[in-house]
This record gives sequence, structure tokens and C-alpha cells, in this order.
Amino acid sequence: MSKMFDVTTKALERSLDSLQLRNTVTTANIANAETPNYKAKKVDFEEELASALMQGGAKNLSATDAGHFPLSRPAVAAVQADVYDNPDVNHSNDGNTVDLEKEMATLSESTIRYRAATQLINKKLGAMKYVIGEGR
Repeated sequence: MSKMFDVTTKALERSLDSLQLRNTVTTANIANAETPNYKAKKVDFEEELASALMQGGAKNLSATDAGHFPLSRPAVAAVQADVYDNPDVNHSNDGNTVDLEKEMATLSESTIRYRAATQLINKKLGAMKYVIGEGR
């Protein structure tokens, strides 16, 4: 994204990317619910994104005067989702670790979060459009 977008927009962008990945991984888990020895995967990104937002991307830099511009860009754009075997599941007799009810709940939650993030971005872009075109 361009530099005219703020940290919130970049965080929403990373959230959308990560939630899309979570939906892809979750639907793969659901599709393989009956596959022997399939290991369910899990996607996490929330803690890393929250940490990037809290630190603001500053890494060993400091301004010598309060009037100086910030020295670094937020590290939000560098946040990556972590995909790994889900350790919170039980093995079935065939070695499959997919819990269909938990996967469906995860899919529903991710879909709701994705829609909310999309609506927030649309509102921010709508406000920018208003300022550019009509906010004289």
C-alpha cells in the first residue's frame, strides 16, 4: 500500500491476508476430516500483529528533539502468519487430528473477522474519498 495509508490500514491489510490464509487452512482441514493420518493445521498471527502495533516499529532509534519526525515506519507490514500442526487436538483411531466442530467454529469466526476488517477498510477509504472529492 501507499505511504498515504496509516498504521491502522496496514494492520487491517495484514489481518485480511492472515484471515484469508486461516480460512484456506481451515477449509483444507475440513476437507481432510476423513483422511487417515492427516494432521490438522492452525494459523496464528494475532499476537505478532498486536506486538508490532504496540512497539510501533521502532528498533533502537530515538529522536533528539520532540519536534523531529518519527525515525521508523511501523513493523506491521512485516507481520507474517504462522502455520503449524495444531497441538490442541486428539488423535482418532485412524491418526487424523481434525475436530470438525472446532474447525467449523474457526471458519465462522474467521469469516466474521474478515467481513469486519473489510468494512473498516471500506469506511476509511470512503472517508478519504469524501475528503478528496467533496470535503471542500
